[in-house]
Amino acid sequence: MTSRISTQAVHAGEERPKPYGALTTPIVQTSTYTFADTAEIMDFMHRKAAGDSPVRHEYGRYSNPTQVVVERKVAALDGGERALLFASGMSAITTTLSTLLSTGAHLVMVRDVNHRTMDFALLFLQRWGVETTLVAPDEPTAMAAAIRPNTRMIFSETPTNPYLRIMDLSRTVEIARQHHLMIVIDSTFATPVNLRPLEHGVDLVIHSATKFLAGHNDLLAGVVVGTNGILMEIEEARGILGGVSSPHDAYLLLRGLKTLDVRVCRQNENALRIAQFLEGHPAVRRVYYPGLPSHPEYEIAKRQMTCFGGVVSFEIEGDLEQTSRFIDRLRLPYIGPTLGGVESVVQQPATLYSIDPEEWQAGGIKDNLVRYAVGIEDAEDLMTDLSQALTGVQSTTRRVQ
Repeated sequence: MTSRISTQAVHAGEERPKPYGALTTPIVQTSTYTFADTAEIMDFMHRKAAGDSPVRHEYGRYSNPTQVVVERKVAALDGGERALLFASGMSAITTTLSTLLSTGAHLVMVRDVNHRTMDFALLFLQRWGVETTLVAPDEPTAMAAAIRPNTRMIFSETPTNPYLRIMDLSRTVEIARQHHLMIVIDSTFATPVNLRPLEHGVDLVIHSATKFLAGHNDLLAGVVVGTNGILMEIEEARGILGGVSSPHDAYLLLRGLKTLDVRVCRQNENALRIAQFLEGHPAVRRVYYPGLPSHPEYEIAKRQMTCFGGVVSFEIEGDLEQTSRFIDRLRLPYIGPTLGGVESVVQQPATLYSIDPEEWQAGGIKDNLVRYAVGIEDAEDLMTDLSQALTGVQSTTRRVQ
């Protein structure tokens, strides 16, 4: 039976009945799984060597029953054959890229990705003989021109962080297929509620499950979703590199996933209202939100997304210090480097990027940029809080003038 995403979020991937008659999937808190005798070991090893799905578990670095339920649920939500759970979003990214790219390969990466993802490509992959070319998300011609005979992959986020640029997946897939390339999309900001990249022909989808999928700012996890053929190779690397999620974190993620649709829909609604409010405020210079007609990829976002996400970025009429004062005047959101949870979290990206202004400017980060990760609070309360903080910025600006 085909279910809608809200039903999948609650039920997909879970056994019925569950062990011990429990309503929730138990935490299987063990590192090791024992065998009854040598014959059982030999049967397990033969199945494993043949590529069959083992009917049981061997060791915690390879699999765990709680982890497997999470993987099945995320695979269903994203429309993939299979998913792999990792200890963090960065572990999912670094394991995937280092597995699928070998010495002499070339990677095309969209410039607006998370700076730690870019650091891995430009520092670590380069050290291992993999070159990376950075391109803008809105220039398909430049992306096609960047492809070389040794190019193996296109990697992007959509929406990107922090300017929320939207990758035209249909056009990107067309370019990739012409050149027989793999496409990997970090869809953390969208979630399966707003976008399912695999349906557009993308090969692999990555999420920092720490963010929207978990939704409560109390765990670290990452996930890769795709076909079984590609994921088998990544799974082998995960078992060697060891970036596995703990049973307890898997349980917390499973709990968070059950309310994914409810939370993200509320965050979508709140973010759109806040973006519209900010765009009309005289103390705001520019708003970056794919649900606004002023966004450069608004038409693309309308075509490939169901809703536009729970993050709003904007520039205020001020400099670094005035932007910092605005951040400090806010009373409802917490100040921090995360997003996707039930609590609103705000940051001034320049202050978290580097203490060196030249570095954040080189990374395209403006000193008056604010990233507001919207929670599930009442939108009116959030806008009232924004209004009082922006009024303080306007007063300061007038005094300076």
